[in-house]
Amino acid sequence: MALFGSKKKEQKDKVNAAGREGALGQESKPAQAEVKKGGPKPLATDYNLASVIVGPRITEKAVSMSERNVYTFNVRPTATKYAVRGAIKALYNVTPVKVNIVNKKPAKRTKGFQGKTVHEKGMKKAYVYLKKGDTINVV
Repeated sequence: MALFGSKKKEQKDKVNAAGREGALGQESKPAQAEVKKGGPKPLATDYNLASVIVGPRITEKAVSMSERNVYTFNVRPTATKYAVRGAIKALYNVTPVKVNIVNKKPAKRTKGFQGKTVHEKGMKKAYVYLKKGDTINVV
């Protein structure tokens, strides 16, 4: 039963220790600012943009869409449209017009005559739309 926790006592000890340091003629260190949960969100430039894009998605559908200036990439599960847009700008020096993200959930499928269950991995992919004159070399 923890009605009276030791957290308050630990905080008082820290305050007393800081007060003693100041009394001895040493400078006390300022308290570190706490990070608020509702604070500003990190920008696309705040982390490694190369880690957002796993790689290009080269399939028959993706190749046919690239003829219409739509490129497909496998991205991290935590990637957002804005992060993908920033990564494309940084890595390929091209500004996307639009970015669509598709999240494919993992699934269990039956395969073959014996009805074996196969587990398919989930993934996240991004469709990046470019202007008419812009291109990306993915190969």
